[in-house]
Amino acid sequence: MRSRTALLTSLVLALVMGALSALVMLPAAQHLRSLRDGERAHATLHKSGACLAGRCQVEFEADGRIVVADLPVGSGGGKSSVGTRLTIRYEADDPRVVAREEDVGGGGAAVLAVMSGAGALLFLMTSVLAAIFVARQRRADPMPGRSSQDGRRNGVE
Repeated sequence: MRSRTALLTSLVLALVMGALSALVMLPAAQHLRSLRDGERAHATLHKSGACLAGRCQVEFEADGRIVVADLPVGSGGGKSSVGTRLTIRYEADDPRVVAREEDVGGGGAAVLAVMSGAGALLFLMTSVLAAIFVARQRRADPMPGRSSQDGRRNGVE
């Protein structure tokens, strides 16, 4: 029973990590790269937190107005405190779409995509090994309902 639980757990973890890689981190890396040629501006960290999870904000001036924008998922700089000056890139059409200039290569998000993808493969391999173990265990188990006395009665010991 525990081997079946291990099989299901590792399969679920493989699916979750694969989804994280394919549906969150790869698009985040592509989004960061798309801002390479964006407008450059100097900004101040307005709200700090888990920048990697997209929980940081910057404040800057664009076209004569003050803009407060969220840094995207995959951003670095989470250890920076509020008020830290940094250089950003933003879309000219929508200044609320920003990224730190250090992040527009997409490297941090790409590394996380590779790491979670590798984790997904590891858990997938664990699932395959657990499935093989469960299949072998089933074959090794005696037939249900058959006792050792049945074997003696039929001349088999």
